[in-house]
Amino acid sequence: MPNLRVRSGRLAAAVLAAGCAAGVLTGCGGAGGGSAGGHSINVLMVNNPQMVDLQKLTAKHFTKQTGITVNFTVLPENDVRDKITQDFSSQAGRYDVASISNFEVPFYAKNGWLDAMDPFLAKDSGFDQHDVLPTMRQSLTGADGKVYGEPFYGESSFLMYRKDVFAAKHLTMPAKPTWQQVADLAAKADGAKPGMRGICLRGQPGWGEMIAPLTTVVNTFGGTWFTKDWQAQVDSGGFKQATQFYVDLVRRHGEAGAAQSGFTECLNGMEQGKVAMWYDATSAAGSLEGQGSPVAGKVGYVPAPVTRTDSSGWLYTWAWGIQKASRHADDAWKFVSWASSAGYEKLVGSTLGWARVPAGKRASTYANPDYQKASAAFYRATQTAITTADPANPGVQPRPTPGIQFVDIPEFTDLGTQVSQQLSGAIAGRTSVPAALRASQRLADAVAKKYR
Repeated sequence: MPNLRVRSGRLAAAVLAAGCAAGVLTGCGGAGGGSAGGHSINVLMVNNPQMVDLQKLTAKHFTKQTGITVNFTVLPENDVRDKITQDFSSQAGRYDVASISNFEVPFYAKNGWLDAMDPFLAKDSGFDQHDVLPTMRQSLTGADGKVYGEPFYGESSFLMYRKDVFAAKHLTMPAKPTWQQVADLAAKADGAKPGMRGICLRGQPGWGEMIAPLTTVVNTFGGTWFTKDWQAQVDSGGFKQATQFYVDLVRRHGEAGAAQSGFTECLNGMEQGKVAMWYDATSAAGSLEGQGSPVAGKVGYVPAPVTRTDSSGWLYTWAWGIQKASRHADDAWKFVSWASSAGYEKLVGSTLGWARVPAGKRASTYANPDYQKASAAFYRATQTAITTADPANPGVQPRPTPGIQFVDIPEFTDLGTQVSQQLSGAIAGRTSVPAALRASQRLADAVAKKYR
């Protein structure tokens, strides 16, 4: 799951302005723009690298083919989520399409903020919905069985480790490791090279930072945020055991500055040889194996570690949603169907390189020889992680909502962030895990009461 950082609106505006000045963005006028006399749609999306590639390709390929101008508004993740929620919840119709995730889809659909895509799919035989991986289709389907989003790219999580370091230390990574085995290996790999620590785990506060990997550990340890009847379980059982394990592991054998380390810091640490292992998003592999990476060819990939469950990898996708109030739904669908298509992936592969394909969503991608060659080190592990993820049953007991690394309710963004601040304090040594969990339990119970 991408790292979530709070950035100012001025920075977001500066990023957009710089992109327009450099000619990077297509239709930089933002909402309300468009070419005279032609069709246009307004798209609000996150500023991730894959989206930047999309911006570069849209005018020359999509607009040229369809005559539809796309006016992009591009913001950092926290900012774009706020803006999407404001526009879609009010049904203002300012934006026709937005980049949303499988976190938002269930309650956005339930609230009537999204246009169901089934009618478009019924008429668009070229899109091939069945090529979309089943777990991705499921995560973007509403409780009514209708499709409310199409994935742009998807990811799960797995364990990455330095094969050369393990060989030098005569360590063996199990094909399907348990968390206890990972802890033992972290202790043995600690100091394998000067300044190298055994493992990197996110400790940076944020519901999409520390809480994402931690919740997968909670699940496989037998814990849960809430029982099916909305009883908070944060300071007891598997949740408490998993959190103590996670904090102890990162304090004993984790990266320097762990309390402020998120996805980006762990990625840098792995690339720079500062850590021997890293548990995180499958999307990181593209960077580790990319051109110029100092660790390309040196990293091994195995499934997310487990304790009591068969698998524990998360499931996340940046997807496209069409606002219910859009007055340009047909044109919006044409954009969505292009941006999420197998044809778009081939366009990226042929023009920008197969390593930059927004993968993780289509079976045909993993059967493509060009993609297989470019991602030989990790594509099988990534595909397995995504296809075995089970958002409906990620743990050992029934849940009140779907979701692996999150609880799919609007309140979770605030709850997860507040809890992560408590637990990051425990990693930093400012408080104990029991004290952090007692405070977190009160926060979770306040949310649970709204649903009981």
